[in-house]
Amino acid sequence: MTQRQITNMANTQFTNVTPLPISTNRGGIVSLYDMPPSTGPGSTLEQCLQQISQQLQTSLDIDEVLSQFSHEIKPFVAHDYLGYTNDPKNCAFSVGKNARHRLRYQLTIQDERLGHLIISRKQKFSKTESETLQKLINTLLYPLRNALMYREAIRAAQKDPLTGTGNRAALNEALSREIEVAQRHERTLGMIIFDVDHFKNINDTYGHNTGDCLLKALTETAEDTIRISDQLFRFGGEEFIVLLPETGLTGVKKLAERIRRNVEALECICEGHQIKMTASFGISILKADETEKSFFIRADKALYIAKNEGRNCTRIAAE
Repeated sequence: MTQRQITNMANTQFTNVTPLPISTNRGGIVSLYDMPPSTGPGSTLEQCLQQISQQLQTSLDIDEVLSQFSHEIKPFVAHDYLGYTNDPKNCAFSVGKNARHRLRYQLTIQDERLGHLIISRKQKFSKTESETLQKLINTLLYPLRNALMYREAIRAAQKDPLTGTGNRAALNEALSREIEVAQRHERTLGMIIFDVDHFKNINDTYGHNTGDCLLKALTETAEDTIRISDQLFRFGGEEFIVLLPETGLTGVKKLAERIRRNVEALECICEGHQIKMTASFGISILKADETEKSFFIRADKALYIAKNEGRNCTRIAAE
């Protein structure tokens, strides 16, 4: 037996309103319509439940699904605000302005928690509206779960399995987006490329497990050093890239030097070996009308210069 459930966690007006658990032998979204409609067979609500369900299943974008849900249910339960949070998935969405009177729900399918939903408005909700809303929310459950699963699949495809940072696919997407935003709004954008000095010798001497251990330590150090607005990616091997939105040359250089010093100060114990490492850095600042390729090549050339000039240093790309 499949069970779908919505739990009404808090209702500022009705302490006696309880959730309506729904059980079915068949499962699937169609089983929702086995519920006795509140206004009799063939009711407008029953028909619209089917229509809303079909509409919500046309998208795998979480924001679009929730926005569409808010729009579709307004004829049945007027509201000023819809908010959604899923902390484990680091996901949040809201539309409208939050108001005094709220209905709060924990969304679940069997034992799988999908997050929390809040519906609010200035006027109190009636008991009938609360019950109607619970039926309407059931149309959201499977489309929302599908959207969450799709989001996680996309994230997994763009994550480096060793370090947990964004991979090259994620970098390509972010770089295209950040350049477009920077050029459209005439904002600065910085890039840092860095890699571990003599990394091949480390692998040859201590083994690849030790090398992987060092890359993880370097990643943690870099992530602890960069700002929330900065984005770290593993480009490949021992090479990493940081994108710095709205950051000029001085700020980019300061951050690169901060990462460099923190890496140099690391004392890593990997596979029983105590190892120190250094890294070299190249930086560039996006020029007007510059392409992604040119932006990257200039930073990469600066890294090459840093390698040739003794390593464990930062060099700036030529204009």
